Amino acid sequence: MAVTNIVVGERPQASNVIPIVPGMRTDVSGRQIKNVILLSLPDDEFSLLRPHLEFVELPHHRIMHEPGEKIEHGYFLNEGMTSLVVLVSDGRSVEVGIVGREGVVGTPLAVGLQRGPYRAIMQIPGTGVRIKAGVLEDILLAAPTLQMALSRYALMQGLQVTQIAACNRLHEIEQRLARWLLMCQDRVDSQFLPLTQDFMAQMLGTGRPTVSLAAGILQRAGLIQNSRGTVKILNRKSLEGAACECYGVIQHFNGGLGLK
Repeated sequence: MAVTNIVVGERPQASNVIPIVPGMRTDVSGRQIKNVILLSLPDDEFSLLRPHLEFVELPHHRIMHEPGEKIEHGYFLNEGMTSLVVLVSDGRSVEVGIVGREGVVGTPLAVGLQRGPYRAIMQIPGTGVRIKAGVLEDILLAAPTLQMALSRYALMQGLQVTQIAACNRLHEIEQRLARWLLMCQDRVDSQFLPLTQDFMAQMLGTGRPTVSLAAGILQRAGLIQNSRGTVKILNRKSLEGAACECYGVIQHFNGGLGLK
């Protein structure tokens, strides 16, 4: 049920709410908030959101929403990575965007839309908090900083989708794989990425043999170590050099979103 009569500066009441600790952000159960958007909000706006943020475990392959279906929740990730995937009628799919702790899953809600064109699916497991779509829409009316942050993120995500579409059409697979691995590492902040070659092929819109060849090129150059179900980044600086120009363009778009 949506929230009504929300006033900026008035903290909604909730039972068993743990008080906000100065210098950090937590949900009502006391779990630390790591999402960049939530950490950037002024205290009064975060206090409006906080009682309605539900902690969620987000396992591998958890689907947040499907294309064309009503979006029930907005998700703010603390850890892990969500893929935004386009599906076609023959069963194939390709990734057109990714979301980590810098953003939100469910960006159509920021502009008053209840449906989106992509499947949102967890590809690297993690945790986060979610909020009912109707509640978020009501709070946005009283939270101008949050409204601006979500609208800006939706714009940046659209630019990312456009650049990735161009990249998938114009650049070589080893360049695209390097770019994609860098984008994943930016969001999980680890040398180790739990990624299979089948998954990488699906996300890059190509076949497994093609991805195997590209991963082999990067591994022989000493940039990555590709083992069963895991890719280890060995030399990030050189991997950036092996990536196409699209990585730098996307990083420029994301400059203010809390990414590297």
